[in-house]
Amino acid sequence: MRIRFFTSVPWVAAWACMVLGCDPAEVAPSGSADTDRAVRLRTLPSPAGPGSGEPNLSLAGDTILMSWLEPATEGHALRFSRLIGDRWEEPRTVVSRTDLFVNWADFPSVIQLPGGELAAHWLQYSGPGTYSYDIWVSTSEDGGSTWSQPSSPHTDGTTTEHGFVSLFASHGADGLSAAWLDGRAYADTTAKQPFMSLRAASLGPSGEWKDQHVLDDRTCDCCQTSVARIGNGVIVAYRGRTKQEIRDIRVVRFAQGRWSQPMTVHNDAWEIPACPVNGPSIAARGDTVAVAWFTAADDIPRVRLAFSYDGGSTFAKPTNVATRGVLGRVSVSMLDGGAMVTYLAQFEAGAGVLTRYMMLPDGRGLAPLLLGESAAERSSGFPVAVRRGSDLVVAWTVPGEPRTIRIVAAHLFR
Repeated sequence: MRIRFFTSVPWVAAWACMVLGCDPAEVAPSGSADTDRAVRLRTLPSPAGPGSGEPNLSLAGDTILMSWLEPATEGHALRFSRLIGDRWEEPRTVVSRTDLFVNWADFPSVIQLPGGELAAHWLQYSGPGTYSYDIWVSTSEDGGSTWSQPSSPHTDGTTTEHGFVSLFASHGADGLSAAWLDGRAYADTTAKQPFMSLRAASLGPSGEWKDQHVLDDRTCDCCQTSVARIGNGVIVAYRGRTKQEIRDIRVVRFAQGRWSQPMTVHNDAWEIPACPVNGPSIAARGDTVAVAWFTAADDIPRVRLAFSYDGGSTFAKPTNVATRGVLGRVSVSMLDGGAMVTYLAQFEAGAGVLTRYMMLPDGRGLAPLLLGESAAERSSGFPVAVRRGSDLVVAWTVPGEPRTIRIVAAHLFR
């Protein structure tokens, strides 16, 4: 297969070659009709107001939900909208507060459960510390017009960090579960070397959180978690941490009523004495699982991808998605016959959001596609991508005064 660009932005292919150092034919090759995979890029209008950022996307049936943080009269508001075709519905507000924790890497979400109920999470300061904040979750049975009394999945009561949340539907029921990074160990002043932990809990019918589990008691401090549904349960990806400061990607699986032991996806052996703030992304179709992540092991920045064909019990040898100027901040989506990996890269001419199709079963990749310009600064946040039918929809924060949210749809078809 080859890739062709059909886009109303004529500088895309030329800019991509300038920053990637590629031959123009690698970005916009010609080819016979029966072997081409064509890509049509279109920019979608953003429903977010001026100054908005931290977008998050989730698939809701044949629609997409986007949440974001937007300046309010006092503080910030968590808002969301639903994408119907190429049109966003009128945005709705989940919560508006003066004490919301607003951060480029740890941001809220809104998802739809199988029965149609919506669930949202956000972060609120719990104390005077810079990273003293709690997780709060609320649900809506009327499409987001009203929301339930919020509750917190953690009950430790410490003014420590709780965040990097992945909400997901409880397996086998129209319930809600959450996985998150938990910093309660840092409240123990006697601990010689405290660690963040990965924990999970489920929301009961009475509004109480139950089935609380410690999934891994030693994780990286501030890298995103990611969750996907597999044939017989769910799988959570995150960045681990050893006493030797090796911070490679791990997964845990929930199957047959219990959580598995943590497993390293691949032994990159990235030794780094600080959090890289660069979490993994996971997607699945049945028992075929794709995990994408950033590593700088051996001082070589890379975006990598590994496939599993048994629901995440084992993973094949990873392949490199990108190695030149990559900053990571990955998002992966499953496609027919492979996966689309979206990431951020920096070049002499600036920075850009790119995506690349990686094919099953061996992870060979087609030419990367430039979706749009971005910035290397933290203020540009994390590009997020979801697949809806033949579209890959990607959203990211564009820094500026005021900052904005850009949304691009890549339409893939043969």
